[in-house]
Amino acid sequence: MDTIDTAILNCLKENGRATASEISKKVRLSIPAVAERIRKLEQNSIIQKYTVKLDRKQTGKNLLAFVFVNIDKTEHIDAFRRQITDLPCVLECHHLAGTYDYLLKVSVSDTAALENFLTNMLKKIDGVSSSNTFITLTTLKEELNC
Repeated sequence: MDTIDTAILNCLKENGRATASEISKKVRLSIPAVAERIRKLEQNSIIQKYTVKLDRKQTGKNLLAFVFVNIDKTEHIDAFRRQITDLPCVLECHHLAGTYDYLLKVSVSDTAALENFLTNMLKKIDGVSSSNTFITLTTLKEELNC
């Protein structure tokens, strides 16, 4: 990757639907050259997928929480990973080093939905020994990629 690839990626991060023609004007490269660079970025899995960023509040998901999770035994890890990644309210799941085993980013409608997630979904997964939940008051910055 070079500075032109980075500029192309920045254009696509700003607008994933930008055309090669639009991008070529910003990066000062021909349309075919931009299209070829995008193809190579996709082929090399630097661009893994195109997506949209939703306004959670407009979709009824007014509450964002971060949940730290501990798993009691290593034999429960695979099942936890399979089950947690299937839950639509879990936006992200990160394996951690330190006091906790996993960090979940969870988006739900309200505190009742969060309680339902914690009680009836998360804590019913075999091996979940403890969790610690933090509710977000305001999001100042949230990027899809860096």
